[in-house]
Amino acid sequence: MDVKPFKVEVPDAVLENLQRRLADTRWPDEIPGAGWDYGSNLAYIRELVGYWRSGFDWRAQERLINTMSHYKATVAGMSIHFVHEKGTGPNPMPLVLTHGWPGTFFEMHKMTPLLTDPGSHGGDPADAFDVVVPSMPGYGFSDRPSQRGMHVLRTSDIWVELMHGLGYSRFGAHGGDWGASVTNYLGYAYPQNLIGIHTTSITRPTPYLGPGST
Repeated sequence: MDVKPFKVEVPDAVLENLQRRLADTRWPDEIPGAGWDYGSNLAYIRELVGYWRSGFDWRAQERLINTMSHYKATVAGMSIHFVHEKGTGPNPMPLVLTHGWPGTFFEMHKMTPLLTDPGSHGGDPADAFDVVVPSMPGYGFSDRPSQRGMHVLRTSDIWVELMHGLGYSRFGAHGGDWGASVTNYLGYAYPQNLIGIHTTSITRPTPYLGPGST
């Protein structure tokens, strides 16, 4: 598997285009006093866009994002983005963390150093993990699918191929929201590769309800 370092560098032209589109927003009208009764509150959205235009510093966020170790790998014919942080302990356990929707790998940025270096946060260095945080296909900096059929089971196939390519034949997995579905399918389809799973949302394969079921 070909793995290459990756750095987040959004071109200035993209940011300038965003600013133009925000400035050209065509605001709808609103029933006086409606608040949030019929959708988003107009005053709130105007305030949000105002902050986006003049208060939000993308380059500062970009620098923060780039404090993580980013890579891209070609897996199942797709360019998959992921963060890979090695643990500092004597024998770190590999762990893949899967984000949800609408989210990104960045959901895990505060959690990751606690897992990779527990000794620096009041924990036992022996509990360290090697952490892999992929961007699901179509999210973040991963390729978007070019054809039908990309679902949570297919994503779990890609995760196993990615982890094997990184040298991890067995690993733990965590996920929330859609990441929980991916994680559950990892355990369901690849029990020989999973040390264990942890999710923040309980999902399961749909039971058979056809003829003969009770």
